[in-house]
Amino acid sequence: EKLNFDYIIYLQFYFNLGIMINSIQIGKRAPNFVTVGVYKNRLGKIRLSDYYGKKYVILIFYPANFTSVSSTELIQLSDRISEFRKLSTQILGISVDSPFSHLHYLLSKRNQGGVAQLNYPLVSDLNRTITKHYKILTDDGFSFPALFIVDKEGIIQYYTVNNLLCGRSINELLRILRSIQYIKENPGHACPVDWKFGNKILYSHPLKSKVYFKKLYSKKKN
Repeated sequence: EKLNFDYIIYLQFYFNLGIMINSIQIGKRAPNFVTVGVYKNRLGKIRLSDYYGKKYVILIFYPANFTSVSSTELIQLSDRISEFRKLSTQILGISVDSPFSHLHYLLSKRNQGGVAQLNYPLVSDLNRTITKHYKILTDDGFSFPALFIVDKEGIIQYYTVNNLLCGRSINELLRILRSIQYIKENPGHACPVDWKFGNKILYSHPLKSKVYFKKLYSKKKN
């Protein structure tokens, strides 16, 4: 019996992916954590599992407080917090800084490189336990700029790891978040390239998606 080539590639890809990222995999439970966070200039306990069954969670790891690229990302996320709240999503910023360093960062004005008036908590990973569990600790003891989307069941649905000097796109993050929520709410559907809410969708079954490709490419050259 002839094996399906695409199926072999599919299996090989996911086998290699599992090797590369060890215990961190899409579709697996996100490592839980309990630590100290700072929100509205107050220190308090932050536990990832507290959001299970209630909200999606975006974990945005960044190298350190007052790093220039990170400040632009954290501020932009804060300024667009209403868009994430409409999608029932909680943002948690995480670095290896102490809670008191976070407090200083939060009290510093934006024109001085700080993130004053931030609309979500900053989480302290001073002992680097969280960063190690998520496999993003650098050789220098900092965190790579990584981002994880965790659904309401505590399952990792998406993650990226960036170059330290390249800022992340908030527009793309929102697009991915909406697409993840859409496919979870609509089993059997799939979101094609650059999909935005309201666009045409694919089906996860290859035969059903032939209709999509026929309509899209019938008037175009192969």
